[in-house]
Amino acid sequence: MEERYDVTIIGGGPAGMFAAFYCGLHQLKAQLIEALPQLGGQPAALYPEKRVWDVAGKAGVTGQELADDLAAQIEVAPVDQFLGEKVTDVVKEDDGSFTIHSAKRKSTSKSIVIAMGNGAFSPRKLALPGAEELEGKQVRYFANHKEDFKDQRVAVLGGGDAAIDMALMLEDVAEQVYLVHRRDAFRALEHTVAQLEASTIEKLTPYLPKDLTVNADQSVTLNLKKMRADEERPLEVDKVLVNYGFTSNNAALRDWSLDLASERGQIKVDQTMKTSVPGVYAIGDGVVYEGKVALIATGFGEAPTAITNLAKELYPDKRMATHSSSMGIG
Repeated sequence: MEERYDVTIIGGGPAGMFAAFYCGLHQLKAQLIEALPQLGGQPAALYPEKRVWDVAGKAGVTGQELADDLAAQIEVAPVDQFLGEKVTDVVKEDDGSFTIHSAKRKSTSKSIVIAMGNGAFSPRKLALPGAEELEGKQVRYFANHKEDFKDQRVAVLGGGDAAIDMALMLEDVAEQVYLVHRRDAFRALEHTVAQLEASTIEKLTPYLPKDLTVNADQSVTLNLKKMRADEERPLEVDKVLVNYGFTSNNAALRDWSLDLASERGQIKVDQTMKTSVPGVYAIGDGVVYEGKVALIATGFGEAPTAITNLAKELYPDKRMATHSSSMGIG
């Protein structure tokens, strides 16, 4: 038997999680589908221990703390959650409902909320022989838990804000942090660079990794080549943390059987978060409308707007509370 839902939310980042919470408050039968194996989206995956400051009422909150708080909020009014499940197609049926396909299952829904941000994202990989086999062990692309690097020698590869943030984050737990960048100058905010200059992080510039080998004690020797020179130097570390940036796109949407109006690769919505396809709403960084500001806080406002309006469409005779104070929760 296929599960039938009132609402299917596709995307488990902050906006999608808050939308799921509002579905629960409105007592809508809802499912939340996320392609990653955990909720929280890019903040939790890319900067779990870095503080963000654009969330109202939070005087600095890490990506992981934000995800944990949102997950706890959903538990007040739970909805079905399916993680590690990529949606491969959404088909609008003749009766106005939708069939949602993934590699694992098929379900039906009266409405859809797309909360996929800028789409699936993946790190730019370290293009060295043997690096792929070491992923998740000596070679990492995410620093989800600082304790994984405790008392270790860590080489952070990259020269942007995120790379420097990672290096600074690990400074107080690692034995030594090295920052390897192919230029002498860093592509980061002046404040961030000033923090780097005042730290104990050893800067190795302008160098580029040439090859790596695994030693008998499972440490790694990175052979670094100086740019525009023949000079090379070995660097022995326990972990290599790569931050060459990330690629993201909403290519998956183009494979769906929905003809969504878009602008510059983003989904066009109206003031109620409706798309050009009746029954489909969209929220978060992946949508565009006049005056749109791409912030987490903005997505938090768009989520209840979308859910409240679609709930009124689904159940026009049902009284829909707007404020949580009138929804009967303690």
